[in-house]
Amino acid sequence: MSRLAEQFERYDGLGLAELIRTKEVTAEDVLAATLDRIDARNPAINAIVTRMDDHARAAIRAGLPDGPFKGVPYLLKDLGALYTGVVTSYGSKLFAANVADHDSEIVARMKRAGLVIVGKSNTPEMGIAASTEPRLFGPTRNPWSREHSAGGSSGGAAAAVAAGIVPIAHATDGGGSIRIPASACGLFGLKPTRARNPMGPDAGEGWSGSSVGHAVTWSVRDSAALLDATSGPDVGDPYWAPPPARPFLQEVGRDPGRLRIALTATPWIEGPVDPECVEAARAAAKLCASLGHHIEEARPQIDEIAWSLARRTIVTASLTFVLDTRATALGRALTESDVERITWERVQEARAYSAADYARAIHTVHRTGRAVARFLETYDVILTPTMAQPPQPLGVLSLSNPDTGAFTRAANASVGFTALFNTSGHPAMSVPLAMSKSGLPLGVQFAARFGDEATLLRLASQLEAAAPWKDRRPLKL
Repeated sequence: MSRLAEQFERYDGLGLAELIRTKEVTAEDVLAATLDRIDARNPAINAIVTRMDDHARAAIRAGLPDGPFKGVPYLLKDLGALYTGVVTSYGSKLFAANVADHDSEIVARMKRAGLVIVGKSNTPEMGIAASTEPRLFGPTRNPWSREHSAGGSSGGAAAAVAAGIVPIAHATDGGGSIRIPASACGLFGLKPTRARNPMGPDAGEGWSGSSVGHAVTWSVRDSAALLDATSGPDVGDPYWAPPPARPFLQEVGRDPGRLRIALTATPWIEGPVDPECVEAARAAAKLCASLGHHIEEARPQIDEIAWSLARRTIVTASLTFVLDTRATALGRALTESDVERITWERVQEARAYSAADYARAIHTVHRTGRAVARFLETYDVILTPTMAQPPQPLGVLSLSNPDTGAFTRAANASVGFTALFNTSGHPAMSVPLAMSKSGLPLGVQFAARFGDEATLLRLASQLEAAAPWKDRRPLKL
């Protein structure tokens, strides 16, 4: 047990599962080490907002399924993933008493994989910010610099993994919410293809198809193995991603071949790009070239103004629907005091849209997705910075920030490269290949053809071998 406590961070999720499988340690040992780390490290970063110690102990006592992650500690994001008997708050006081009476399908699959869910991770209100600073729970702090954002909306998940509390954690991504915190915290973050993972039984899709769930991880193989465990259609899903040719874990270490990679450092949402982020992408391109890949400067051409308006329409409309539904369930109308300042601004925007505006937005995002798909008939992969700016100081991206202009500029810098692939549905990943001069992680984004996580996982494992990042950790908390 003492050896495990000292060497916990040496192991990814599959590594811990192997220790349990070979009886070097028990699931109880691993849970005890995890809870000790939550006690010691979470107060400094505020990554975990709901403890589930008793649920975790009960799951082990009941007997864990013999899945690939048997006994491995895991966090659920406090948004969109229901666990029976536990609150899912969406980072909002409106949902602070929202106790689930059933599991989401993806949670049921996590349990079958053997994961031991130890808590809920922090998220901004309704997941609509690129930093995790909800009024309900307070800000999550980046383990690399506690005055900076850990990203959002899966910032609690990323901070907990970066801090060595758990090796992997659940995350969701509707505009960059896996990739942004992965970039900010120095982790691997894969956003799967649209509908790769189920969202039922409570929804068929999120944000009109833009949102999908998966995880943030240290290792590429954990991400692949978890996707094997959770992906695939659920009964009643309106659509699903193309089935993979083989298990995703089998792609890790497989030769990706000579890829044709399109490099761009120009975001699809206009704004300045920090030179360090540009250099991170260009250095990644050089690394790819040294591995035998062909690099060209090119980017998909879209109607960026129409696309940005369409995204805004869909997100604000979806947000307002969920908030209004919750308020109705509570027997009243939604009020300004129920939500944070910028959340309320988004609701007011949505109330001004018409049904035709929403239909137009759907038409625009479908047209945009086709443009990206046609571009990827020529190229195998698109390479960009993950974010246009390094992680922001805390406060700028708070939904309670009184300066809407500053919030909007920082938000655009966060999602300017990532959000396009939510709209198009293509898989994309942030790979932790760079550090800023100030010591903050900088991710590099790669996107591939629809349904082609295989190419990304092959490339990611090649990059992981060429430029290993797992031993590059923040200072001990």
